[in-house]
Amino acid sequence: MTGDDAIHRDDFRLANGLAGEALTIPSANPRNFHQAISDTAAMPRQDLWAKLFMPEGSGPHPVVIVAPGSLGLQEHHMAIAAAITDAGIAACTIDPFSNRGVSSTVVRQVQFSFAASAWDVLATAKVLAARSDIDEARIGAQGHSRGGSAVLSAASVHLAAASGAPKLAGVYAAYPWSGQQFLDPSVGPTRIRAIIGDQDDWCPPLQVQAHIHAIRLAGGDATVRIVPGANHSFDRTTPVEYIADASVTPGAPTFYIADDGAFILPASDEPDPDLVDRDGFLYSIEAGFGVRGAHISGNPDLVPLFYEDMTTFWTDVM
Repeated sequence: MTGDDAIHRDDFRLANGLAGEALTIPSANPRNFHQAISDTAAMPRQDLWAKLFMPEGSGPHPVVIVAPGSLGLQEHHMAIAAAITDAGIAACTIDPFSNRGVSSTVVRQVQFSFAASAWDVLATAKVLAARSDIDEARIGAQGHSRGGSAVLSAASVHLAAASGAPKLAGVYAAYPWSGQQFLDPSVGPTRIRAIIGDQDDWCPPLQVQAHIHAIRLAGGDATVRIVPGANHSFDRTTPVEYIADASVTPGAPTFYIADDGAFILPASDEPDPDLVDRDGFLYSIEAGFGVRGAHISGNPDLVPLFYEDMTTFWTDVM
């Protein structure tokens, strides 16, 4: 079991007292975005664990899917779920790791693809949309770190169309990694919000700014907030921690994705359907951008700012 074991117990309750319903989400393990978009039937199938928390009152309810980062589903994601349900919106926390036999991707991000992370979000949206107590027109997704990358990719019109999932109403990307971006960043009607600290040494804020600006130039409703003095994962209340074995590539060029899902290496103009995440990371390391070590958390005074920004976005979207 990954993350905090207590989260997975049937008797687990959020801080506001809400109990959740455990769900099994039929997702997949695409090797890359090309397989997810252009050869969907070939994807190996993969179930994942999720838990749905419903707010007080009668439905159908809007819902936000909460996707964790490289450390897996943890207590602070459940605090996010509590805040979302306090706002009258259902929250569905997903665990992309346990059923894949993964405990962390901090050291090695390629244990499963970033395309799989995005597919998990869309597969969850598809399951939720089929429920009578959920409003399928008001399904959003919030991701943290690697999960932030997942929700941004899930908003892509190319990937969403391939999945058959309903279009997400909104996406809230908390300190996402924007090292992979679609050449055509169109997201249709999905509203996008990204938030990241200017001291983030895990996911480059400059790359996130460029990503959101590209979405906006493509006609999307997209905004980004840069928070002064904030580290990675600044929604946590825990002291600052230096993770010495974290594998990061600050300053590396973006690994772009063609409409059919094929990756384009930074030093090439040609999309290649055979390229996978590992190829992009190897390029970055061989080009001298790979380093070890990054900071996390340590900004308790900024936690209320994060929650206010998040809650304002979701109450507005939903």
